Amino acid sequence: MKNTGQLSRRQMLAAAGFIGLAALTGCGSGDGEDAKDLSKKRTGAMKNYRAGQQFKATQPLTFTVLHNDNPNYPMKESWLFWKELTRRTGVTLDATPVPLSDYEKKRSLLIGAGDAPLLIPKTYPGAETAFVSSGAILPVSEYIDLMPNFREKVRRWNLQPEVDSLRQSDGRSYLLPGLHEKVRQQYSLSFRTDILDQHGLALPTTWDEVHTTLKALREEYPDRYPLTDRWSTNTPFPAGALFQYLGQAHGVRAGWSYLNTTWDATAETFVFTGATDAFRQVVEYLRKLVAEKLMDPESFTQTDEEAVRKLLGERAFAISANAQELVQNYRYNLQRQVKGATIEMIPVPLGPAGPVVMGGGRLENGMMISSKALERDDFVALMQFVDWLWYSDAGQEFCKWGVENTTFTRSGGAGYRLEPGISLMGSDPDAPKDLQKDFGFHNGVFTYGGSWRLVSSSFGPDEKKFTDAMAARKELPTDPPHPLRAEEQEQATLWDTPLKDHVTQNALRFVLGKRPLSEWDDYVKELKAKNMDRYIELHNQAYERFKKENA
Repeated sequence: MKNTGQLSRRQMLAAAGFIGLAALTGCGSGDGEDAKDLSKKRTGAMKNYRAGQQFKATQPLTFTVLHNDNPNYPMKESWLFWKELTRRTGVTLDATPVPLSDYEKKRSLLIGAGDAPLLIPKTYPGAETAFVSSGAILPVSEYIDLMPNFREKVRRWNLQPEVDSLRQSDGRSYLLPGLHEKVRQQYSLSFRTDILDQHGLALPTTWDEVHTTLKALREEYPDRYPLTDRWSTNTPFPAGALFQYLGQAHGVRAGWSYLNTTWDATAETFVFTGATDAFRQVVEYLRKLVAEKLMDPESFTQTDEEAVRKLLGERAFAISANAQELVQNYRYNLQRQVKGATIEMIPVPLGPAGPVVMGGGRLENGMMISSKALERDDFVALMQFVDWLWYSDAGQEFCKWGVENTTFTRSGGAGYRLEPGISLMGSDPDAPKDLQKDFGFHNGVFTYGGSWRLVSSSFGPDEKKFTDAMAARKELPTDPPHPLRAEEQEQATLWDTPLKDHVTQNALRFVLGKRPLSEWDDYVKELKAKNMDRYIELHNQAYERFKKENA
């Protein structure tokens, strides 16, 4: 592995597509090439590569890759990951590290300048749209037939609707997404269970019960806000996690997952999310919590550290969580500071939408490939390599756990156990080595998606209990494809951010009582003045056009 310097991370939404299309188009690039042309691009490729087979280049190859450098485990040339990858596949990755905080910006600059590495991972669906018209990235859907593991997982896990939702207006897709067998929910509310037990209160299962529980705690502790929250700074949507999972309970995207467009399956049309009744109900619920002093109003402006200090200082008894924060931060520190303290994360409380999770949740950040890859004589090998490392069971296991009998051993056939002296995300605070920092495995650039067995293999008891409960819920339908043409995308982009900013700012004002909810209709009129109706009309026209052209 060679380190060639410094350099980009995430974005938002949009379009692109895959398997059924690949079956029709074969290996062609869409620009006049046919399958025979790829016979000149098979240097290093395996002759009969298939799903479940170990990829091994027939001669040494080197591919460049953009590396999203996480400050929790900065990239090292000495990682076992690089050395073992080359031993197994015959491929050396020449990585360009980019600080996580700067990833999206630097990625865009590199692609725009024509200097991007061949492989551009850690790209969220929608982020690829900006690069399509320039021809800088490969229409990967044209070459899916070179990726048997990818094809097999899409088929076996019934992911075709999600994958189809990624099509661009030309019917092709430009992103290889991470694929999950099951939806993985990660955030919800956590409660001090010892405090609830002390006052004869049960863990809530619905949002109505959350309100009742918080009210009871406020009566017992009138000088404190029962709920304080976090994930409000360095994010476009304050309290983004809370808004997100509360929105899910109402069947609407909010917070971190907010999109201006929402598919109304009953009316078969797109509507503007921030003007829907469901979004208003989310805002009204949080307003009620703040107005009744059940939720700390500083939740929407304070840093994570300030929020956690209030929890640890017993100034609050509930806070948003994920499994890692629950175990490594809240529980670990509470037990050191408060005798007998216990805390648990609950399944997302049920709301008007019932036991659901949002649609499209089985796709994750994925891979763009530079169009320059097609000019190389090792193009087929590159696609086989990507397919093995990111989509095969063996490649995904390697990226997550490393080398058997060196970093892990098998436990009970389906499980994994880290070798003594190795920790993963604080699993053994006294261990001298860390799987991510010292070995380069469980790295977000390479580790995402996979079978539920593999994804859940690193779960502790809390996360397993939580994710099992959430996995049993019904997934709402994925939005149908509605790719915009280049000129439409340009216009929509001009409207999208001002509309989204107005929604975010006013949602916060409504929740904090700085704007009365009686002015909701005025707020909707303001959205109309910012081209809300024209914005939605663009998306509905794109939907009708795509439906007609692909009937």
